[in-house]
Amino acid sequence: MPNMYDSAYDLEKAIRESDEFQDLKNAYDAVMNDESARQMFNNFRDTQMALQEKQMQGQEISEEEVEKARQVVELVQQHQDISKLMETEQRLNVAINDISRIITKPLEELYGNGEETNE
Repeated sequence: MPNMYDSAYDLEKAIRESDEFQDLKNAYDAVMNDESARQMFNNFRDTQMALQEKQMQGQEISEEEVEKARQVVELVQQHQDISKLMETEQRLNVAINDISRIITKPLEELYGNGEETNE
C-alpha cells in the first residue's frame, strides 16, 4: 500500500520539475532581476492584497481604490515580462487546480454516493 505522504512528495517533485513550474520560475526571475519591473510587480501585488484584505474584513472599497487598482493592472499588463509572469502563473494554477480535483475525487465520490443512497 503506497504511503499518501510519499506520493505527495513525489507530486511536489513532479511539479518542481514540470515545464509549467520552470517557465514560471524563469518568468519570475526575469521580473525580479529588472528593478523597474520588480517595483511595478510589487506595487501590483500590494494593491491586490490590500483590496483582498478589505474585502475579507467586509470593508467598503471606494471607487477611487477600484480605479487605482484598474490602472495598476493595466500598467502591469503592458509590461512584457510581468504579463508573461502572470500568464505562466495562471497556467500553473490551472494544472494545480486539476491535480486538486483529482486527489479529492475519493471524498467527492464518497460523499456524493452517500447522498444518493439516502434518497
